[in-house]
Amino acid sequence: MSENWRKAGWAGAAIGVIAAGAAAGVAVERITVGRGMRRKARLALDATGDYGSLRGTQGTCRAEDATELYYEVDELPEESKRPRSRLRRKPAPGATVVFCHGYCLAQDSWHFQRAALRGVVRTVYWDQRSHGRSARGLAQADGEPVTIEQLGRDLKAVIDAAAPEGPLVLVGHSMGGMTIMAFAEQFPELVRDRVAGVALVGTSSGRLSEVTYGLPAVGLGAVRRILPGVLKALGSQVELVEKGRRATADLFAGMIKMYSFGSRDVDPGVARFAERLIEATPIDVVAEFYPAFQTHDKTAALRHFADVPVTVVAGDKDMITPAGHSLAVKEALPSAELVVLESTGHLMMLERPETVTRLLTELLARTGTVPALTATNVGGHGRSTAGSTAQPGTGS
Repeated sequence: MSENWRKAGWAGAAIGVIAAGAAAGVAVERITVGRGMRRKARLALDATGDYGSLRGTQGTCRAEDATELYYEVDELPEESKRPRSRLRRKPAPGATVVFCHGYCLAQDSWHFQRAALRGVVRTVYWDQRSHGRSARGLAQADGEPVTIEQLGRDLKAVIDAAAPEGPLVLVGHSMGGMTIMAFAEQFPELVRDRVAGVALVGTSSGRLSEVTYGLPAVGLGAVRRILPGVLKALGSQVELVEKGRRATADLFAGMIKMYSFGSRDVDPGVARFAERLIEATPIDVVAEFYPAFQTHDKTAALRHFADVPVTVVAGDKDMITPAGHSLAVKEALPSAELVVLESTGHLMMLERPETVTRLLTELLARTGTVPALTATNVGGHGRSTAGSTAQPGTGS
């Protein structure tokens, strides 16, 4: 264990380079505002909006290793369902949009899109294994590493349970996009027969080991070599690490904001919502999943989406899955629409909710899933205050 903690010290020094930027952002607040006042401010922000409060019809299913996966369905009102087919006695199945969230998040990260699409199309939101309301991965409890391929099979289990028939539109952010790629690689016939469209938001098809996360080149190689071991060591000391996270809540919040958003005028309530989502992911889950990204390579799997409408969305300030990774997806899928959002970070569906929702509804219209919509209102469920400029990618 002493060797692991020695490594942790080295990684801590390197990660401190990242933390320095966040620390600078909260330094003035720490000087001028007491800890108790900051705690009250966080509680006040938690109450500013109903972020993450939208609920649907609950369900669970079992992954191949018997892990319980939690999902919710937002059904269409009965009167708006598709008319009966002339060739069938029962209504032809309508389309379902399946939303897959990212690493250290949960289904509630799609809050704004969920608010806008209710009553427009049938939707499914699910929590990836060990995230949100889904159970901890049983295979991981037995010592098996998490793989992106396993996540793809988890998605298949959710689809079988929550959307067993009818066209599908798959929407994935970050790890959720990778999950969709793994699903396509393993179930190409299902993709061919049922998938009508795909949206890949702030994600990557591979080469994540080359991402710098904003670190200077000096020492980056060493950090990459030791970080998996450090996370494993920290994951074995969950209680100690979680106490440390609580004790450094202000710095932690600063780092989350720096890595989640690309603009300075993000609604503080939205920033706090993102913080709460990420805080809910235990350090041992963070440690379990991290190695899978270093070996992720699903560029070849993208060919299974060549014949369906695909929308790729990137943020030009994204330090987790930089815009270059979305450009690589576009190169593999020349007919895809690529949109790069200016002054936007990794959590673009929270930072630019109206823009991301508009792009999704335009995709749904192209697939014929829903008629063209004139608005993408997020309703009374809050919105980002920042403006946004979307730049179509080359050849989109």
